[in-house]
Amino acid sequence: MSSTDPVLYEHTTDGSARGSLRLLQLYPRDMNIYGDWGNTLTLARRAQWQGYDVEVLAYDPGDELPTADGGVDLVVGGGGQDSGQERIKADLVERAAELRAWAADGVPMLVICGLYQLFGHRFVTATGGEIPGISVFDAETVAGPGRLIGNITLDTLDFGKVVGYENHSGLTTLSEGATRFGTVVTGDGNNGQDGSEGARADNVIGTYLHGSILPKNPAVADWLLARAVEHAGGTWDPEPIDDPVERWAVRAREVAMARPR
Repeated sequence: MSSTDPVLYEHTTDGSARGSLRLLQLYPRDMNIYGDWGNTLTLARRAQWQGYDVEVLAYDPGDELPTADGGVDLVVGGGGQDSGQERIKADLVERAAELRAWAADGVPMLVICGLYQLFGHRFVTATGGEIPGISVFDAETVAGPGRLIGNITLDTLDFGKVVGYENHSGLTTLSEGATRFGTVVTGDGNNGQDGSEGARADNVIGTYLHGSILPKNPAVADWLLARAVEHAGGTWDPEPIDDPVERWAVRAREVAMARPR
């Protein structure tokens, strides 16, 4: 780690640690407006419950990007307004090769809404401008005439039912052969037309689900942590979690799926 890496905080275990993980929050200054910070907090806390020390780093334009080789085990990025995407676009393109290399090397990532869009090929704004993406996902997004807003439930292959809240005007289309994160049960998803929601490539998940997504979907959080531990050279062997927070997560999922759109 460089001495300039901005460490936001550290979670340490009470006893001897099973290992250590380093999480990177990507562009928290501009891409973190829908409660997406809760995803990072959930990952850090669940890792700590399993006996891992966790260090959380932040990266904003102008910072030095930590190295993935022995430096970053998991990347999380949130949503932002078009203005936020404009502010990060040059830096994101400059970092594109590194981020694609991380993805190819198996670094798990969760990118939400605006960053999900920019992990595709491009985002065409409502005024016709184009913000280039970094092509981790074989997808592109165009601004739609209105917003897709409301509770959403997905069927997924690896995580069962996934619940969240979508709020986006961008309409994302996956290319033929691209892998969706899930299939819409209730809600609109990527574009309100083809039943797809989000995208997956390597160990990278992109989705429009806010809420935040991970507190209500611990299976997704633990999958990301398992990939992070593997990237760090370990094996994810979780113990059962007997904590009121876990029971609240189950209850939150039940309430979310029962609420009207």
